[in-house]
Amino acid sequence: MLSRISIRNLVIVRSLDLDLRHGMTALTGETGAGKSILIDALGLALGEKADNGMIRMGADQAEISVGFDLEDDSPALDWLQQHDLGADGECLLRRVLVRDGRSRAYINATPVPQSLLRELGDRLVDIHGQHAHQSLLHAAAQRQLLDAYAGLRQDVRQLAQLYQAWRHALDQLATLQQAGDDRASRLDYLSYQIRELEDVAIDHDSLIELEAEQARLAHAEKLLGDSAMVLAALGDDEPSMRSSLDHASGVLTTLAELDPSLAEARDLLETAGIQIEEAVGVLRRYQDHVELDPERLAQVDTQLGCLHDAARKHRVTPDQLVDLLQRLREEADALANADHDLLRLQDAAGRAEKAYFSTAAKLGTARLKAAKALSATVTDSMQTLGMKGGRLHIGCEPDAQKPGPHGIDRVTFLVAANPGQAEAPLSDVASGGELSRISLAIQVATANCGSVPTLIFDEVDVGIGGAVAEIVGQLLRRLARDRQILCVTHLPQVASQAHHQLRVHKMTDGKTTETGIDCLDDDARIDEVARMLGGVDITEQTRRHALEMIERAQGAA
Repeated sequence: MLSRISIRNLVIVRSLDLDLRHGMTALTGETGAGKSILIDALGLALGEKADNGMIRMGADQAEISVGFDLEDDSPALDWLQQHDLGADGECLLRRVLVRDGRSRAYINATPVPQSLLRELGDRLVDIHGQHAHQSLLHAAAQRQLLDAYAGLRQDVRQLAQLYQAWRHALDQLATLQQAGDDRASRLDYLSYQIRELEDVAIDHDSLIELEAEQARLAHAEKLLGDSAMVLAALGDDEPSMRSSLDHASGVLTTLAELDPSLAEARDLLETAGIQIEEAVGVLRRYQDHVELDPERLAQVDTQLGCLHDAARKHRVTPDQLVDLLQRLREEADALANADHDLLRLQDAAGRAEKAYFSTAAKLGTARLKAAKALSATVTDSMQTLGMKGGRLHIGCEPDAQKPGPHGIDRVTFLVAANPGQAEAPLSDVASGGELSRISLAIQVATANCGSVPTLIFDEVDVGIGGAVAEIVGQLLRRLARDRQILCVTHLPQVASQAHHQLRVHKMTDGKTTETGIDCLDDDARIDEVARMLGGVDITEQTRRHALEMIERAQGAA
């Protein structure tokens, strides 16, 4: 629900802060007072194209902020969460127009492109009238409204899943068929690569061992010589490190008898002697193990060279050759079994296609039945809305050549506003007032189906009056049971049906002009409806008439 709107420096609005409530709110005022500015401002906040000429004269920028309270099951709330823009059930849209730059858009204080603002706006507000922000003009919205009216949303979701399964099967089949065209040559090529890799590929651990062996063989002479030098220094030469430690340990043993504090130093030397003895043993065993083997070194160098050559050829690392070999084997097996897989995929695609078209046909039958019922209901409403002889026809034509996730039906809202007129798409209706009233009839008929919480009707009473105007007001009030309704009107019959009323007025000091909006209390509302009835001079009789109209609307409710 639209809860508040703030406007700064837009056209002739210097500053405006407005709180809005549930139910039906009528926006009234004298001609030229600027009633459309509020609608224009809201359209900008919802992502419509901005014009820097709308910035108030003398100001560098204009700003519009609108706040919405969202229900837990609101599609707008789901959209915000999907885009990481959620804010605990509240949504704040902000649009800034800059005189010497591009406009900026924000959702919950996060900068966003205008397209995202418009995408979210479609889930928050529908503006009906001579404005472009009207989802009912779009074919997709018409189909969705019909599906909602018929209770087919779950069926459409199921059909979309069947469509995706069918497309996936077709894609797999196409891939296999394309591969089959050069399968024989591909199999020969794969066999050659597999044989080549089987001769060289080794796993990661084996590669580590082979590289270690290569390093040991390549440096065997240095390893033997330097380890022999260390062995001589530790224990073979005289004096050796081992004999020096033994002598020092013996001296400290004698001295420790005179001063026990030297016992710790003696023990450390004895431990060092033991470790040196162990090191001597390790080095002697190492000397026995390492040998000069040029022939084995050549073999290892050759094997590593082949590994690196193969890795460069296939653009992988040497330790990835085993995984590559496995993938090539799997591809070869798949191609070898392609005939069986081709039959299997053809069968799967055929079953998926049959399931899709069977479900799509059932969905089309249900849509056609609902289209007839909705067409009749809206046509009946049009007779009471100043369009005698007008009719709405909802076309639902199957087109099996253009299947999609929503089915094979082409849903079109066709309308003839007057007797003798040919039916034309709803988007081609020339009169803004007629379009508004037709949209109103559709919205009333589908009040429990739509998901947009706020509906705005701009000048829906153009070209009507008397009883028809009162019916329009009653329909709007009835629609406000389920949605928030904001209606710009110049007819007292419509305004008197509202739960709340706002009055737009223009102020001037002779140099500048401003527009303001007042929230009317009961007395002020009677005066405003009386003004709409009787003009400038308000008499007690027109006030009584205005009071009667308001009370009659409340009583009927």
